[in-house]
Amino acid sequence: MGKSIHGELLRRLCRVRDVLHDDLASAHDLSALGRAAGISRHHLLRVFRQAFGETPHAYLTRLRLEKAKTYLRAGRSVTQTCFEVGFASLGSFSTLFRRHVHVPPVEYQRRLRTTVAQPEFVETVAIPFCFAGAFVPQAARIATLEKPLSFRP
Repeated sequence: MGKSIHGELLRRLCRVRDVLHDDLASAHDLSALGRAAGISRHHLLRVFRQAFGETPHAYLTRLRLEKAKTYLRAGRSVTQTCFEVGFASLGSFSTLFRRHVHVPPVEYQRRLRTTVAQPEFVETVAIPFCFAGAFVPQAARIATLEKPLSFRP
């Protein structure tokens, strides 16, 4: 891991990363991703991890979970969210969500509903209240938290 990745190889890896970003819901085959980058799947696995700090699968999973959190904050059902972000099983989605976010998806939604008075402003939960108060006119209507959330929104 001592060598950094530059030039043409980095452009190829960015192409693979863009493929993952553009189509979260599809099951991406490592061989197909390697072909898109013009390198073998084994080499792709090694250099992708070196360049981005995680394997393509871990990267895709993280993107899917971030998108799932966005959908859950918007009020979509857990089942609908699960399938829209590309998971094939509700059980494995819930287990993975809990492992990474530290609460099950239903609990994540429930806590957000009780923490935030108006769900359309849920994005401001992650912004310091002093900043939100200065730049967001609706900040006064958002619940002020006495202690930090026990999970990452």
